[in-house]
This record gives sequence, C-alpha cells and structure tokens, in this order.
Amino acid sequence: MEITEITSDGLKRELKVTIGASELEKRVKARLDELKNQVNLKGFRPGKVPLNHLRKIYGRSVMAEVLEKTISESTQKAISDRKERPALEPDISVTEDKDEMEKVIAGNADLAYTISFEVLPEIEITDLAKLKFEKLKVDVGEEEIEKGLKSIHEDAVTYARKDGKAEDGDQVTIDYTGKIDGKEFDGGSAEDAPIVLGKGQFIPGFEEGLTGVKAGDKKVIDCKFPDEYLAKELAGKNARFDVTVKEVAAPELVELDDDFAKKIGFETLAALREGVEAKLKEDFEATSRAKLKRSLLDGLDEAHKFELPASLIDREFGSVWQQVNSELEKAGRSFEDEGTSEEKARKEYQELAERRVRLGLVLSEIGEKNTIKISDEEVHQALIERAQQFPGQEREVYEYYQKNPEARAELRVPIFENKVVDFILELATVSEKKVTAKELFEDGEKDGAKDADA
Repeated sequence: MEITEITSDGLKRELKVTIGASELEKRVKARLDELKNQVNLKGFRPGKVPLNHLRKIYGRSVMAEVLEKTISESTQKAISDRKERPALEPDISVTEDKDEMEKVIAGNADLAYTISFEVLPEIEITDLAKLKFEKLKVDVGEEEIEKGLKSIHEDAVTYARKDGKAEDGDQVTIDYTGKIDGKEFDGGSAEDAPIVLGKGQFIPGFEEGLTGVKAGDKKVIDCKFPDEYLAKELAGKNARFDVTVKEVAAPELVELDDDFAKKIGFETLAALREGVEAKLKEDFEATSRAKLKRSLLDGLDEAHKFELPASLIDREFGSVWQQVNSELEKAGRSFEDEGTSEEKARKEYQELAERRVRLGLVLSEIGEKNTIKISDEEVHQALIERAQQFPGQEREVYEYYQKNPEARAELRVPIFENKVVDFILELATVSEKKVTAKELFEDGEKDGAKDADA
C-alpha cells in the first residue's frame, strides 16, 4: 500500500492511497480458497472446484467484495498510521472512469483512491484550577413555602353554580362564535368552554367583556388579537365574538388542613409543608445548578480559541436550522414575526453552532485526558428515566433504546457532559451568592437559549 499526501491545509487532509494489483490478486485468491470449501457446484466434490472455475463464476463479485474490504481496511490504516483523529467519517473517492475501473476489476491495474477528511484540532486546555464561578443560593423561607401551599390549595379549587353576576375569580361556561370581518375563522368557536375570569386565559378584552354576565345572557364582545399572537393569520386583527352564557359558578376552596393534606397524599398539613419546602429546595438547586453550568460553559468558551472543523459546524448548524424552521412552520410564523430576518437568524445560529462544537470538543478533551468514564449502570438508569417520561409506553421506549445503539449512545452525552462539569467544578473556585427566588429565576428565558451547548 502506498500513501501520498495531496493536501494538508489547516485541519483539511487529502490522501491518495494506491493498492497494487498484485496485492489485490492475493486477496482475491485467498477469498476464492475460502469459497472453494463453502460452495457446492454440480460435477465437483466439495473442496475440489478448480480455482479458475471459481474465478469464472464468482470472480467479479469476489473482486467487488475484496475492493470494498480493502478500501475500508486501508483507509483505517492510512489514518491510524498518521495518528490523526478524523472529525467525521472520511469521504472516499474512487475513479469514475469505467474503463479504468474495469481494468482494476480484471486485475490489470492498481487500485487508486483518495481519502478526504478534517482532523480534530489540538486543544490546549486552560488551567481549570484558575477558573472562578459564582453559585446562586436561595434560602427557602416562610414566604416561599406559603406561596407554594397557596398554589397547591388554589389548584384544588372547585366551582359551584351561582345565580348572581360573574365576578373576578368566577368560572363562566359559555358557547361562543368568533368572526373577523364578518367571517368565522378556524379555532374561533367552542361550546361549553369554561373560563375563569382574571386568569388571562383568553385574548385581552374577552374576559373583561364577561364580567357582570349572568346565566342565560347573550352578549357580543369586541376585542383584538395581540400583534405577537402565535397564529400569524390572526395576529393584530379585530374580532367579534357572539357569546351565550351557560353557567356562572363561584370558586369554593376547602379548608387548608390535615384532611386536605391527606386527600393529596400527605399524612398531615405539617408533612405537606415539609414536602413543599423539599420541592422548593430541589427546584432552586436545579435552577442554580443550571445557571452555574451555563456560567462554566461561557467561561470555557471564552478561554479556548482554536480552529474548528467546518464539517462539524455545518452538521450542527444544519440540525439547529432545521429545527428552527420546523418550529416556525408549525407556529405559522416567519423570522420577521420574531423581530429578525433570515440573514440575522442565520448568523446567530451559525455562532451558536460554532459555540456548541467548540464546547463539545473542549469537554471531550477534558474527559479523555482525565479518563472520565460512563458506566453501563449509569446508562441503564438514564434509559429507565427516559422510559418513565412516556407513561403507558415504558416497555416500547425501553425496547427501542435496547435495539438501537445510536439512540443509546445519545443517552450517554448528557451523562458525560455533567460528569465533566462536576470534575471542573471540583478544581475551580466556586463561591456562593445569596439571592432571592425572583433573582434566581430572572433572565431564565434568555439564558435558556444556550442550554445543551455541548
């Protein structure tokens, strides 16, 4: 096998590999010898078929098999001998000249092909011990616990029919038909629709129009869809709704006591309070951890600048861009509706793709250099948790992942990422900053755009 480097430009590599016709012939003969003991041909005893006769019958198919295997093995050897790590599977190009290929298949010419690929860059990891991060901490006080209890209590509200006028907090059951420019529109009509006044469940002006109605009333309500309404065809348009009030019902809250706690699975009200406190601590810790991780990834992104394989960026951008366009299409919106343009969006998501590729390579390098491993038990636990996200379909989900190695491999990514993050946090300096619950959760949506960076 002869290897010639054609291109070595940055991370790009192109090699020419030549396999001599004599080497191919050796491989063909070895394969025909194997077949001699496997095939049954009329007129010949097993194992006694002449090689030339086998070549006459199976020659082309054996050569095709040999070429495929030879290209695969020689490609792996060519790259491993150079001690290079391809970013993606190499592109292999064999001559398209049919006459030339026929000579190779006939054993009258050497096999020559090219391998094109990008290599992973050499990454010099920053001194992780010099990194500094701040972890937000919220003390769960009585105010937060009371809010949690109140939310649970209000979720258990029931409604009882009343004869009077509808007030804020009442539930009004209605039939309605919506029209724009005198024509009914999709999704603008419903029967027996329950609406709790003051909850903001409908477009602005609708609930206000129901304040003061009584059972049996008929009313026309004029209101306007918000300019940023998800359904593009309705956004910013004036609508008129013909409403028939079927029932007005007042809220009824049961007493917040031990009996209430027992109905929702707790022995006492005190136990319910403890449960609320534990859940709040869990939620606060999860949010704090997410923000700390985001800060860590920002730090790693800032500390590492190196050439990125274009093939990895293109793949990541393609995946993100497809998802973005799919979500816009489902919502019936455009980039302009989102306050941007396709050109600006492309630039932003291109930068996001570059960030994700860079962080993925950095985390992978840290994990590899520090022998961070993922156990089969960790993957199995992740699989169980994933299956539990689909009640009633647990077995099907479990079997899907068991039968699909690529899907199982996807489960390993967040496990590995979090183990590397934990490793970095052990080395870095992490200080605590006490904040309020409001401060902890603010800017969540903005920060969320960077989730799953790696």
